[in-house]
Amino acid sequence: MFRLLFVLFIIIPIIEIFVLIQVGAVLGVWPTIGMVIFTAWLGAKYVRQQGISTLNSVQTKMAQGQMPSDEIVTALMLLVAGVLLVTPGFVTDFLGLSLLIPAVRHTIAASVMSHISSNNANQQGFQFHSHSHGQSQNQDDFSKQPESPFQENLQPPHEGQTLDGEFERKD
Repeated sequence: MFRLLFVLFIIIPIIEIFVLIQVGAVLGVWPTIGMVIFTAWLGAKYVRQQGISTLNSVQTKMAQGQMPSDEIVTALMLLVAGVLLVTPGFVTDFLGLSLLIPAVRHTIAASVMSHISSNNANQQGFQFHSHSHGQSQNQDDFSKQPESPFQENLQPPHEGQTLDGEFERKD
């Protein structure tokens, strides 16, 4: 994580300054500033357009009862693209504009989704840990006499017991 932050906050600005100086030496100061402003405007325009399209896709999938995981990853990449495009410089503009290309986004999204699914496969599922130090308020609540005949079988779970249940969704 430290290496990534180091690259983001130290190396990339140095590269940006170097490229801006080189382009400014070839084109001049005002055309260079104009190009930086133009790429920021163009990128913001396309980020907005594709962001609205992604939001519509998310709403459609959620209305159909599907999980919009691809769209969420796409929206995050569009957010990163927007930040990169607003940051002055040609390198960040190039990276931001490349994230606006759907094929690049889909490749990155597939990589991210496979990484997420492999991390989920490595986890063993749900674990519950209980720590008790003598009698607690919750145990006192469970040890009270039932107030109605329907609560007779309610007892606190003991160490090692598994709670099992089912649910039914009613919309």
